[in-house]
Amino acid sequence: MHAWAKEGKVICLFQAASKFKNPYSTIGFDKNPALDEGNFWPTAYAISQLNPEVEEKIVEMLKRASA
Repeated sequence: MHAWAKEGKVICLFQAASKFKNPYSTIGFDKNPALDEGNFWPTAYAISQLNPEVEEKIVEMLKRASA
């Protein structure tokens, strides 16, 4: 499983569909990045197909998580 860290703290991890025999891959965020919004928010996202729109959303979340 791939994971990315900032200053020694994991901020994001990726699970490939093929490795876990799932129909989709997932990208998840650890508790360290400040992505929370109010009292309810997702910490992982399913990726069924990587296209420019999905890629743009992932980049936005990664920038926000690593800020």
